[in-house]
Amino acid sequence: MNKTKTLLLILVVVLVILSIFFLQSLKVQPSSTPSVIPPQQTTTQEITPQENSQETTSPTQEETQAYKEKATKYQLAPELTGITGYLNTESGLKLQDLRGKVVLIDFWTYTCINCIRTLPHVTEWYNKYHDDGLVVIGVHTPEFAFEKKYENVLAAVQEHAILYPVVQDNDYKTWRAFNNRYWPAKYLIDKDGFIRYTHFGEGKYQETEKIIQELLSEITEIDQSVSTLPDETPQTRNTPELYAGYDFALTRAQNIGNPEGLQPEQSIDYTLPTYREKNIIYLEGTWKSNKDDLESQDEGKILLDFTASTANIVAEAPTPLRIEVLINHAPVSSSQAGTDILFENGKSFILVQEPRLYNPIKGTYGSYTLTFKTQKGFKFNAFTFG
Repeated sequence: MNKTKTLLLILVVVLVILSIFFLQSLKVQPSSTPSVIPPQQTTTQEITPQENSQETTSPTQEETQAYKEKATKYQLAPELTGITGYLNTESGLKLQDLRGKVVLIDFWTYTCINCIRTLPHVTEWYNKYHDDGLVVIGVHTPEFAFEKKYENVLAAVQEHAILYPVVQDNDYKTWRAFNNRYWPAKYLIDKDGFIRYTHFGEGKYQETEKIIQELLSEITEIDQSVSTLPDETPQTRNTPELYAGYDFALTRAQNIGNPEGLQPEQSIDYTLPTYREKNIIYLEGTWKSNKDDLESQDEGKILLDFTASTANIVAEAPTPLRIEVLINHAPVSSSQAGTDILFENGKSFILVQEPRLYNPIKGTYGSYTLTFKTQKGFKFNAFTFG
């Protein structure tokens, strides 16, 4: 009996760890939107047909027997709707005009670290299979208000060398049409307009590419080799994503560690407590609690004890600000420096201006104390880890 109980306990622990790795590979929808039972990470089985929205248009080709058989197994993809901006394409892009092609819909937002780690694979697939009939459409659905701005999305598209069409879904209309819940999320649509495969989160790159090849083979002959780009999905138990804006943090049962907590739309003078818990943000100085972020009203500090190899912060400033960064209360070493760390006069800092994800720490996996010395006007939205 004791052996059986021990085996059951081990099984439960393994399942919990696997669940943590999956959740780290994706961002869940804002909790203010309707909640649903989360779908499976990858779907290759048959999808029950659903009644399409009014904007979904049936294929113009004659319905063959094969088409009718597909209709009993798979859902017809809804149309792109409510699009507010177009990049790398003319306005009015429609899925119905892409019949005969294979379409990859990639829901993403440019400050999402999970999305950023998938982009090299998506751009690789586009470059490799575009001439064979693959169309990639990045549906940019923003999390924070500044991600709605066309110029910010354009800067991200250029930074990541994205050549395929990107459309701005600022009002979540296409997101809702697909009943999507995650960043990143990928939907593969075949030549007849049916959703044949979905994947939520990072990873499964070779599996996804094999499905791309399978759907393209219905159109033409395809090279069956797959990409060898490394999978950067975290395989360690990291500090979870932490939000600063009250509309995000409080709805996720997150709060700062100072006794005063987040007080929406109020400016509070915070002092650091003598005891700190791991994986919780602590503040020093006067900070205003905004819907999307925390805004420094004077010189201050952010302290966070985290566990990971990489730490990122989504931040912005009205004018360029040098924000000093410390790791374990000392300047960041060259071996721990992320891509945005700069060095001068024995100090390590990031130069913050445009709203984006900054990477101050990239080193060896472990537990650390991260400190930011902030200035008036500095805002931050979230911390992410990898």
